[in-house]
Amino acid sequence: MSNRLFQNVIHQMAETVDCTIGVIDEQASIIACSELAQVGTTNEFVSLDLNDTHDIFVRDGYTYKPFGAHMKPDFAVFVEGTDEVAAKYASILAISLASIKQYYDEKYDRNNFIKNVVLDNVLPGDIHIKARELRFNSDVARVVLLIRIISSNDVSAYDIIQNLFPDKNKDFVFNITESDIVLVKEVNPSIESKDLEKLARSISDTLSGEFYTRVNVGIGTVVESIRDLSRSFKEAQTALEVGKVFDTDKVIVSYDNLGIARLIYHLPTTLCETFLREVFKKGSIESLDHETLFTIQKFFENNLNVSETSRKLFVHRNTLVYRLEKIKKLTGLDLREFDHAIIFKIALMVRKYLLANPAKF
Repeated sequence: MSNRLFQNVIHQMAETVDCTIGVIDEQASIIACSELAQVGTTNEFVSLDLNDTHDIFVRDGYTYKPFGAHMKPDFAVFVEGTDEVAAKYASILAISLASIKQYYDEKYDRNNFIKNVVLDNVLPGDIHIKARELRFNSDVARVVLLIRIISSNDVSAYDIIQNLFPDKNKDFVFNITESDIVLVKEVNPSIESKDLEKLARSISDTLSGEFYTRVNVGIGTVVESIRDLSRSFKEAQTALEVGKVFDTDKVIVSYDNLGIARLIYHLPTTLCETFLREVFKKGSIESLDHETLFTIQKFFENNLNVSETSRKLFVHRNTLVYRLEKIKKLTGLDLREFDHAIIFKIALMVRKYLLANPAKF
């Protein structure tokens, strides 16, 4: 597409510039020229000058001006002649063609299109129209993964993830902040949550094991229409935020597996405070010391089993019973009763949510 774009501009410019002009690519093949017979030919020695610089240079009676969006130039304009006028023409043409190419890429590039859809920057009515313009299959199953860099080395996590998913027609990778990278992955509609978590784990393990870059990964739900990608992205964001509050040790957090934590996260803080006051009418949860809270945590982890919990805590069974009685006396809740245990568990999660969001008080 760039060839046709450049050829159209060169053809129009040729009527104003009274000399041969054109564009070569990084292999020094002429991809556009005012002399059509030259299109497709190659000037091999010129490619040596495109390796490191964007500076003007002169070869074989022509002035060349490299241009492009990368450190290594993607293209170069050439103008017949070696004088100052030819250099000015080359510079003007390079600026014009670079701007036109950038505008074209921003308007039609698939990766940029997907990024705008994910970030809700495209009107719903325009999504399918633009998808058709790009010949983009908009009705296949996809999922959004949000990869958040926690600590990194000098390597580019973005480049690594791009290399892990090289199929640019199916998978799309882009940055939204310095620390957040989005992967839009085409998947089988019947893929299970555990398989998505396995995929996320492989990304995390590759980055940490080989490149010493630590990340957390949030996984949205699978959607079957391009219009729903923004929802999957917001779910991945929510998964990371909820995971940061309730599952601080988890590297991979899936929106599908948030459970009651998702519900609590969306509750108004005033309602949460009211709930805590109602639960702990007899005594404040603040009256429980660190050792007692740790005992409660282990009791829940062992499914309210007194014998198993005492074994894991390396304490006598009677010692654990004494601690549970103490909790009952302080709070009015007997954790050996299932209903009381559920209330206490939810209350601990609500308290954790409030402590993690002091600005919401």
